Amino acid sequence: MAVQPALIVHGGAWAITDDQVEAHLNGCRRAAEVGWDLLCKGASAVDVVEAAVRVMEDDPTFDAGCGSHLNAAGEVELDALIMEGATLKAGSVAAVQRVRNPVSLARLVMEKSEHVLLVAKGAEHFARAHGVPICRPEELLTGRELERWKHVRGMTDWHTSRAFETAYADTVGAVARDAAGNIAAATSTGGTPNKLPGRVGDSPLIGCGAYADNLTGGVSATGWGEALMKVVMSKTTCDFIARGLGAQHAAESAVKLLAGRVKGLGGVIVVDALGRIGVAHNTPRMAHAYVTAEGKIVARVN
Repeated sequence: MAVQPALIVHGGAWAITDDQVEAHLNGCRRAAEVGWDLLCKGASAVDVVEAAVRVMEDDPTFDAGCGSHLNAAGEVELDALIMEGATLKAGSVAAVQRVRNPVSLARLVMEKSEHVLLVAKGAEHFARAHGVPICRPEELLTGRELERWKHVRGMTDWHTSRAFETAYADTVGAVARDAAGNIAAATSTGGTPNKLPGRVGDSPLIGCGAYADNLTGGVSATGWGEALMKVVMSKTTCDFIARGLGAQHAAESAVKLLAGRVKGLGGVIVVDALGRIGVAHNTPRMAHAYVTAEGKIVARVN
């Protein structure tokens, strides 16, 4: 029996500046439009979240794919995770430097390997073996991020947790429920600016950067990864749903726990097993877009 599909996407929780609001609204809206079109055509939740996240990976507005932050060595390193809630299958990649759409590589790991997480050169070898186009690292670099890197490098008191209080963070994600009632979630990021080479945050880790379980719901998280990992942010949100909370209340409870337990900064988007949508954050702003029950796409930065 068909159920009402649901979709929500996010473009990061941080101090989005006024001059960047429109680009974030447009980017999230485009991702939601692409995902919703697929849902209306009967696509699976996994297809939908992959496609929506790819839109944002290709948009240099966001810290994912093209436009990602540079690490301390001046390099781009990408992380991504995708998970489906029917069987709890998942795939993820971390510290990838030569793949434009790491979310699609994460899906290949989920569907074409016996593993869950591949990293760095191993992930890139896997990509080549499965025909994924390999790009030059500099193709993922934007002039904006090079200037930001130079600015951060000149700040003697910089530390990565400050990224979410300033204009420097943009992890993207999507959560969907399809007409069959299956839920999927995906998250992709370039990580924090000026991170140590090889640093991996929450985004590619099951239960931290994303989680999907048809019995409870799907979640994609964004924010200060070191804090999100400590409270297993996405799985914790699903656990709140398992206790009887709706999507919105679960999202708010998880963010409250993040702040209270580890003084973390971040946010989550949620679709619960009943198709209800939730979004919460404790950063100055969070970019997101969702589809109402009437099929209207609403994009917000607040």
